[in-house]
Amino acid sequence: MLKRNPSDFTLWKKSKAGEPVWQSPWGEGRPGWHTECVVMSQKYLGESFDIHGGGIDLVFPHHENELAQATAISGKPLANYWMHNGFLNIDGEKMSKSLKNFFTARDILAEYDAEAIRFFFLSKHYRSPIDFTRELIEEADRAVHNLYSALKAVDYLAHRSEALEMDEVLTGLESEFVAGMDDDFNTAKAIAVLFELAKRARNATLSYAERLSSALLMVKLGDILGFFSNVEAKLSRKIVDLSAELVELIISYRNKARESKDWAMSDQIRNDLGKLGIEVKDSPGGSTWSMKE
Repeated sequence: MLKRNPSDFTLWKKSKAGEPVWQSPWGEGRPGWHTECVVMSQKYLGESFDIHGGGIDLVFPHHENELAQATAISGKPLANYWMHNGFLNIDGEKMSKSLKNFFTARDILAEYDAEAIRFFFLSKHYRSPIDFTRELIEEADRAVHNLYSALKAVDYLAHRSEALEMDEVLTGLESEFVAGMDDDFNTAKAIAVLFELAKRARNATLSYAERLSSALLMVKLGDILGFFSNVEAKLSRKIVDLSAELVELIISYRNKARESKDWAMSDQIRNDLGKLGIEVKDSPGGSTWSMKE
C-alpha cells in the first residue's frame, strides 16, 4: 500500500501466500501488525483499558503506532499505563535458538522450584535486563529456603491462626513494602522487607509474640508477590523429607557397626530408634525401617 509520507506506518499490507486474506478497495490483503493489535485489544478490553505490557523493544514503533491509531479512533488513550519488561539474558547473552541457549519455562521448572524462579525474577526490577545463570537461580532457591526457615523457627503451622499484632516496627515495614510496590512495582524493595521480617522472626531477643507477628506479616505480604501459596504442604514436606534422610543416615551408621561386628552398638541404635517409634528389621538383603503402628 502506498504511503502519503515515508515515515507513516503501514495500515494495510498485501497478503503473502498462506496468510489470511480480506477484500479491500486496494485489493486482497490484511491489516498491518499495529492495526491488528489495536483491533484485538479494543474488541476484548474496550476502547481504553488499564495496563498494556510488552518487551522494551516494542516501545517504538509498535506501541507508539498502536497508541496513535487508538487515539485517532476514539479520542481516548489506548491504555492508562504502559509497562515494558527488560530482556532475559543467559550467561550474559540474549536468549535465542540460534545460540542454542534457549529453554522453556517447562524445562527450568523441571530443575528448580517454582518459587525460586519467581524470586529470581522479582529480585530485579521488571524494566531491567536480567542475566540468568545457574548460580543466580540456586542463590534464589537458598533465599526462598531462608524465608521458610523463619516460619519453622516460630512453628508457623501450629500458630498461623493467631492474631497479627502490629507494632510500630511492623507498621513501618508494611509501609516500606507498599511504598516499594507503588514505586513502579519495585519488587526488589518489597522482597527486602520480607527478609527483614524473616530476620525478626528468628531474633531470639524478641518476645515470641513479636517473632510470630513478624512471620505472620511476612506471609501476608509475601502472598501479594505469589509466595507461600502452598505453605502447609511445603513446610510439612521439607520436615518429613529431612526426618527420613536423618533416619537413613542413622541406619547407615548401624550397618557399618554390623559390618564391624559391633553388635552392642548395632543393638543400641536399634533400641534407641525403637524408643522414637521407628522399627528396624534386618534381612539378608539389608536393613529396613518403618514407623510403628
